[in-house]
Parts: sequence; C-alpha cells; structure tokens
Amino acid sequence: MRGAVLHGPRDVRVEDRPDPRIVQPTDAVIRITATCVCGSDLWPYRGVDAADAPAPMGHEYVGVVEQTGEAVETIKPGDFVVGSFFASDNTCEICRAGYQSRCVHAELIGAIGTQAQYARIPLADGTLVATPAMPDADLVPSLLTASDVLGTGWFGAVAAEAGPGKTVAVVGDGAVGLLAVLAARRLGAERIVAFSRHADRQKLALEFGATDIVTERGDQGVARVKELTGGLGAHSVIEAVGTQESMMQAIRSTRPGGHVGYVGVSHDVELPGEELFFSGVHLHGGPAPVRRFLPELIGLIWNRAIDPGKVFDLELPLEDAADGYRAMDERRAVKTLLRP
Repeated sequence: MRGAVLHGPRDVRVEDRPDPRIVQPTDAVIRITATCVCGSDLWPYRGVDAADAPAPMGHEYVGVVEQTGEAVETIKPGDFVVGSFFASDNTCEICRAGYQSRCVHAELIGAIGTQAQYARIPLADGTLVATPAMPDADLVPSLLTASDVLGTGWFGAVAAEAGPGKTVAVVGDGAVGLLAVLAARRLGAERIVAFSRHADRQKLALEFGATDIVTERGDQGVARVKELTGGLGAHSVIEAVGTQESMMQAIRSTRPGGHVGYVGVSHDVELPGEELFFSGVHLHGGPAPVRRFLPELIGLIWNRAIDPGKVFDLELPLEDAADGYRAMDERRAVKTLLRP
C-alpha cells in the first residue's frame, strides 16, 4: 500500500509501505476513505519533536472495515467506522471513567500511521464506532473531524465547563480552536471570544458561533478579554496551542473560580506556582478522550446538526501529502484532507 512517511524535518514522502494484517484477535484492518494532516503533525515535521525516521504519519481516519480478528464483536467487514487517535479497550476503569486516551492498554494510532490506504486498528471494539449506514459523501469530512480535532475541541470545551450563561474564550485559531468554538456554542455558551489574527479563520470562527474576535495576543489579549468582561475575565478558556505564551494567556484570561481546558500538545510549558496558586483557576485537559464523545458527535453530524468539516480548506490526493504539509506549515491552509 501507499502511505506518508517522515524522513526528516520537512521531508514527507508517500511511498510503499507493508500492507497491514491482523496481528491480535482484537484487531481490525480498515480501508481508509479519508485522512488528514493534524496541527500536531507539524511539530515533528518542523523538527521540534524528535522522530525516529523513517516514521509513518497520521492518526486521524475514517474508513470501511475490511477484516476483523476473531475476538472482534461490535464491528464487521463492510461497516463504515470512525476511530479515535488512541486505541483503547473502552472497558478498563480509566475508560469507564471517560478517559479512554489514558486507557491502561492505550496504543497511539500515530505510531501505526493512517495517512495511508489501509491501517490496522488495535482494540477495534473499543476504538472504532460504526455509523448507522454508509454515509453520504458530503458527510465524510465532518465524520473525519470527529476522529481528533472535533473531539479534541469538544473535550477542551467540556474541560473548561463551557455552558449556558458562560463567557468562553478560545486561545488558538487552528482546527482544534475553531472546533472548540463550535463545541462551546453547541454546549450553550452565551458569549464566545475567539483569539485570531487571520481573516479566513476569523470568518470561520464567526460561522461556528464566535461572538467576539480579539486580535491581540499575550498580555494585550488578556487585557482585551478583561475589558470585554467587566474586568473579571472569562468563565471558561480553551487553550488549543500548547506553548508557554498560549497557556499563560489562557490562565490569565480566566476569572477566579473559572476553568481552563487545555488541549494543545504541551511544548516546554512551565507553570509559575505562586501565580497559579493565587489565580483561583481550575486546570483540566490533556490528550482528548475522543472515544467518549464519538457516539454523540457522530449523531450530531449524521443528523446534520453541525458541520465541522468546514475546517478543511484544502483537499489533496494522498500522493500529494507533502504539499498538504507545506500548506499548513506556511499557514496557507487551516487543515488538509487527504484522499487515498
């Protein structure tokens, strides 16, 4: 099969990879219908995160089940499925508490690489969710977002306790941040402030439900949020970047007693203990337990209540994956969808 492989910083190639096969009786092999490039893929692509090259790429996927192991019970060949970027058994105590990304048997799908024609999905019963039927073609991009960026934005909003009567601020205008806006709106937030300096992303944030756009960053951005909230700060802030600046901007934009939901992959973030102590701010986040939300999100998409697929502003054949990476790296695209 063909698949995207990272050979070094800014060196992604689509090349022949071994066809996946059933290894464990709990595995499934799926034919990938659509996959995409994630903002987190850019960290190793840029050389910020070390990667043992050559490394298969991709952890977001939807597709059709081709084969299942003898122990798989809930899905069958021919099913169209959406899966999380972490494989989980969905039965351990941690999974039952709603944190499938930290399952005691968790496996990172990125190590398998789903920017490919096929993929082996471990723990298929606990990882994959079948759609009610074969989806219409126009639903496929939105279903793909549920595999990571929608589920991650949704978890950010839930962790930040976004809801009715709340003012929510979103730090980060990538796909996760934009879909956190959508999630906050769907959860009933009264006011949603999106931090963004890019006109195309501002437009999409407004479409997804943002009520205010703030172009300032850092302490200036914090001051602007305080100004919009009578000096108090937002009730809920979603951090969707993962840098020191973005985390401090999130914490400082939150009112005492408020909540920060942080879902940006942390890179050299250090929290000042004394400031955090006196802030009175709740922090909750980490790798999103996407599997917890998949049934609800698939239902919302299936019933056309939400249209998160709008975050894809570039679609390419898998063979042109390198162009998709470059477009996102250069901020010419919010998110690239790849068709094997």
